[in-house]
Amino acid sequence: MKILVIDDQDLVLLSLEKCLTDLGYEVITSNNVKSGILKFNNYNPDLIVSDINMYEDDFTSLDENNKPTLIASGLDLLYYIKVIKKSPVPFMILSGNTDETIIERSFELGAADYMKKPLSLKEIGLRVRRLIGSGTIYKIEQPNQLIQKGVIGVVIPCYNEEERLQSDQFKEFVGKNLGYHLCFVNDGSKDSTLKILKELSEENKDRISVYDCEKNGGKAEAVRLGMLHLAKEQQFDYIGFLDADLSTNFEDFQDLVNTISTSKFQIVSGSRMSRMGANISKNSARAIISKTINFFIKKTLGMEINDTQCGAKIMTKEIIEKTFNTKFLTKWLFDVEIFMRMKKVYGSNNAKEMICEQPLKRWIHADGSKLSMKDSVKIVGQIGKIALHYN
Repeated sequence: MKILVIDDQDLVLLSLEKCLTDLGYEVITSNNVKSGILKFNNYNPDLIVSDINMYEDDFTSLDENNKPTLIASGLDLLYYIKVIKKSPVPFMILSGNTDETIIERSFELGAADYMKKPLSLKEIGLRVRRLIGSGTIYKIEQPNQLIQKGVIGVVIPCYNEEERLQSDQFKEFVGKNLGYHLCFVNDGSKDSTLKILKELSEENKDRISVYDCEKNGGKAEAVRLGMLHLAKEQQFDYIGFLDADLSTNFEDFQDLVNTISTSKFQIVSGSRMSRMGANISKNSARAIISKTINFFIKKTLGMEINDTQCGAKIMTKEIIEKTFNTKFLTKWLFDVEIFMRMKKVYGSNNAKEMICEQPLKRWIHADGSKLSMKDSVKIVGQIGKIALHYN
């Protein structure tokens, strides 16, 4: 039996193709509406599985009254298949769109099922089997794998990280969470980091990639280049960055993703401040310096941001396109610069409304990850440099 899968996000297509192929179905894929219609006409599938939120602006067909109509989204595709072509082929929708009006309209047009993301591959397989019967293989593999509501790109900067790269955790995460792509940026490492990353990518070609910088440019530049690299790909709904030592773990990062995907915020930033007391004494020199730095940063930003130096943020492509195009002035305070650039682009009040700071449930000091006291003192001078440049 043949199944046509249509989705404009490659990670989703790859996941569905493997799942359904493993169950013994013949799978044809398409990443846009126009191609999907052509393959429907050419291959006569027994089932169509399609996303709703796709956009194609150059395909026109005749409607049931022989009038030209634009076929631009997954809902238009459903209309074309069920109303214009009057096809009896079952049409399943797999989408992150939970708008009740859209769901109701889908069933009115003839959808056989509407599957809301996130959804496990096991459930998708069961729903397909209910509609068209079993494929040639009955067993459903890897029941814990999920297709997320959105597709997320994560940049992970790496400099001499061979001792701290927890490759098993990265592999386990992308193996279970099929809506994620990890892009490791090798920042001119002099140890075996690049070799480890290439091996990691080779084992997970579609979900892990490596962006190699021959020379060390600092964390700010590594993150900037990685973010711009991922922003070129259409499939990502949001893109963020995370430290290689996983001092902020994937569970907390997913919480940041959940916040941005269910709100109007353009950037959600992790905050460790509520947990700092568990790591350093309130009266220690480091605590005093941290509070002093935070005071100057707040004054410079004109915002009540508690923690700009946490290496966990998620944002929209628009923020990346408008604030990452030129190099940052500093290597450590580029988070501050992102907010300053947002104020320049959107205005101070609008920028404040677009930024959300969210406390992390977990955060640890990984060995070798802390800045030295000397570096901490340098930061004060860098704050002044930022204030002069952006004000």
